[in-house]
Amino acid sequence: MPIIVAALYHFATLENYKDMRQPLQEFCDQHAIKGSLLLAQEGINGTVAGSREAVDALREYLHADTRLKNLEYKESLSSEPPFCRMKVKLKKEIVTLGVEGVDPNVCVGTYVAPKDWNAIISDPDVLVLDTRNDYEYKIGTFQGALDPNTETFRAFPAYVAEHCDRNKHKKVAMFCTGGIRCEKASSFMLQQGYEEVYHLKGGILKYLEEVPEEESLWQGECFVFDDRVSVSHGLKEGKYTLCHGCRWPLSEEDRQSEHYEEGICCERCYTSLTEDKRQRLQEREKQTNLAKARGETHLGMSMKVAKQRKQQAKEAQKAKQLKEKY
Repeated sequence: MPIIVAALYHFATLENYKDMRQPLQEFCDQHAIKGSLLLAQEGINGTVAGSREAVDALREYLHADTRLKNLEYKESLSSEPPFCRMKVKLKKEIVTLGVEGVDPNVCVGTYVAPKDWNAIISDPDVLVLDTRNDYEYKIGTFQGALDPNTETFRAFPAYVAEHCDRNKHKKVAMFCTGGIRCEKASSFMLQQGYEEVYHLKGGILKYLEEVPEEESLWQGECFVFDDRVSVSHGLKEGKYTLCHGCRWPLSEEDRQSEHYEEGICCERCYTSLTEDKRQRLQEREKQTNLAKARGETHLGMSMKVAKQRKQQAKEAQKAKQLKEKY
């Protein structure tokens, strides 16, 4: 049966968030749910995966808390378990902007449903901002969206201060993977004096799920924070993998580079990788290959990579048999 992957978040004042951690961890462990959930005074955020019954049970468990009844929730499917373990963590923020006093519970931008998003971003008077990081923008974004070229969400306020003008940019539309970052960013923008601030409800994932590909203004694939690495229209599993050296998403073309070493480095990081890290990655790759030879999956290897290598091994064996036959 396919694995259910559930991305969820909600901004709500959780005064007792520290006390919520252990019961939530135990519930997920009992139901064999894997992934990560973040708890903070401002709310909950995370992505988990499990069976249909397990994920439904978790959703009911969270909805039993009246503060989480309006939980933003999205599902997709994975052919393999995308996480190896379950962690419930306590944080200062469920998405780290690093600016005091920004609270979507107090003020937030205008939510735009996926079906109405194309009209908003096609308006020439609207400034369209991708609130995600550089490696996410690289593999896909909306047509006409600006790239803040940030390495972390913390850098977003500095980008706004340097490149945006509330007197010039009267209308601003923002988006992110699941909706949480642009929800907080919209609150920040309103506090900075921007008049009309819009953000995509449910994020890119909801858009890719609901908007037909032939009508879509999305270009490329969407980076996701699990072993699938990326998804495309209809939330189908994408073609990207991760470089273990720099955690950058790699396309099939990237993996053809002479500087790409499987499990170790890519064109982007091969000159900056420290010798210590290179040795650790080489040892990890060695153990991964030994596990593969035994027909096992090494804990350090993602399920997606394991599946790809298994397929490669099958193809190599088939080619060998054909060569011997003829």
